[in-house]
Amino acid sequence: MNKSVKENIVISRDRKKGYQFGTFQGVFTPSILTILGVIMYLRFGWVLGNLGLAKTLLIVTMSTAVTFITGLSIAQFATNMRMGGGGAYYIVSRSLGIEAGAAIGIPLFFAQALGISFYIAGFSESIVGLYPGLSLETVGIVTLIFLSILAAISADMALKVQYVILFFLMTSLCSFFAGGYSGNPAVQPVSSVILGKASFWAVFAVFFPAVTGIEAGLAMSGDLRDPERSLPRGIISSVLVSYLIYLAIPAFLYFQRIPVQELLTNNLIMRDVARWGDFVIYGLWCASLSSALGSLLGAPRTLQALANDGIVFRFIGRGYGRKNDPRFATMIS
Repeated sequence: MNKSVKENIVISRDRKKGYQFGTFQGVFTPSILTILGVIMYLRFGWVLGNLGLAKTLLIVTMSTAVTFITGLSIAQFATNMRMGGGGAYYIVSRSLGIEAGAAIGIPLFFAQALGISFYIAGFSESIVGLYPGLSLETVGIVTLIFLSILAAISADMALKVQYVILFFLMTSLCSFFAGGYSGNPAVQPVSSVILGKASFWAVFAVFFPAVTGIEAGLAMSGDLRDPERSLPRGIISSVLVSYLIYLAIPAFLYFQRIPVQELLTNNLIMRDVARWGDFVIYGLWCASLSSALGSLLGAPRTLQALANDGIVFRFIGRGYGRKNDPRFATMIS
């Protein structure tokens, strides 16, 4: 029996242990929730204030084009190989070899694991900003413990919680588009004001991470019922849906004729424009929590795949229960 046949048998056996998620729950939801994140809520006004509408839409299109092309590459690999667990690490290691996969997989795991603290810190700061009596460290630790337990016990439960997060995020967008700017409108449109606050490429560098959330869906490759179909459909559809939303937000802000200074200095301009501003705050919190939860699901699965290939200690990749939950890898993450 050759190596590829043995590998396919192992993958088939692991799939029977996995969660068997479909496209919407396993790929689209975690991807769209990670893409529609904190940058959308806190930086879109700043981007528009610096560059005007035309260049803002150009940045959105350029950034999304990079992610879309990456999504097409993922689709090509997913439909031409037998996908296993590990997401991006699995694709690289099976295409270029275990050594090249390890060079990508280990930094990828650390990036995902450190991202957990980044998102939770952002969430905690926003909570303490509204409720100064709370301790930043306490809020962060409690949030981390809650999300870690949720991810360790059941990925299915964690992804179902993301449905609630998705509801609040969509509600915040509906509130935003139903509102309007109530301050003094600008005398000149944004695009005609003399700029110079930040260069085009500096603004591009700030905005680009907002569209790179497809890794959250890709990381669930080992828990999908049919990854060869779910990965291309879920990733590409999440990129296209987020692109439409990212085009609509700056256009809506632009036609509100908001003064440039307000766009540049008010990080919560979306809240001030929204009909029900509190929903935008809820959406901001949900965006932070969903990104943290996506990293808490993705990082352990990348580490589990590294362990299964013998790159790190194999006991780290041990799966628990019928669903092969990587609880030990989750604890490390």
